[in-house]
Amino acid sequence: MLKRSFDVVFAVIGLIVLFPLLLLIAILIKIDSRGPILFIQGRVGKNNIDFNIYKFRTMRVLSEKSGLLTLGNHDSRVTKVGYFLRRYKIDEFPQLINILKGDMSFVGPRPELRYYVNFYSEDDMRIFCVRPGITGLASLKYRNEVELLEAAKDPEDFYINTIIPDKIRYNKMYIEKRHFFFDLRIIIKSFVTVICK
Repeated sequence: MLKRSFDVVFAVIGLIVLFPLLLLIAILIKIDSRGPILFIQGRVGKNNIDFNIYKFRTMRVLSEKSGLLTLGNHDSRVTKVGYFLRRYKIDEFPQLINILKGDMSFVGPRPELRYYVNFYSEDDMRIFCVRPGITGLASLKYRNEVELLEAAKDPEDFYINTIIPDKIRYNKMYIEKRHFFFDLRIIIKSFVTVICK
């Protein structure tokens, strides 16, 4: 109850305080490239149930057709405004709506695409006992994921066979240690990491 109350209260505060910035970002996205303001994509959430995640659109329309993974900070599909939004994780702000809806929490395993969840083992599926989060232990470990994928000879294979298993290991670790004050530590560390990037 404490975790959920924290999520709802600070999601509401965040949306109110950030509203002028969110409006400015929406205008910049429309000026920068053709397409919608928000990028809406199906992800897997608590209890292995799919939901739609909200992000500010950072890539050109129909970019998913050329691959699900973003390769490096200079992926040609990323827009000029999108590059800035991604660098400082600003594209994640609309997920405050996901938190209010109950799809997500501030802290938890990052929600994955169903395509990649199909590679999980039966034991891996226990990470779905909690709400996915905007940040988490695996997110901190792989904050430079796009650079790792860009350097890989076969990004898809590297993601499936190296990054996913390690992320799951961190997500299981989070589930074992999860506690309200542990979440606060992760939030603070995530904030510091983004600011210092």
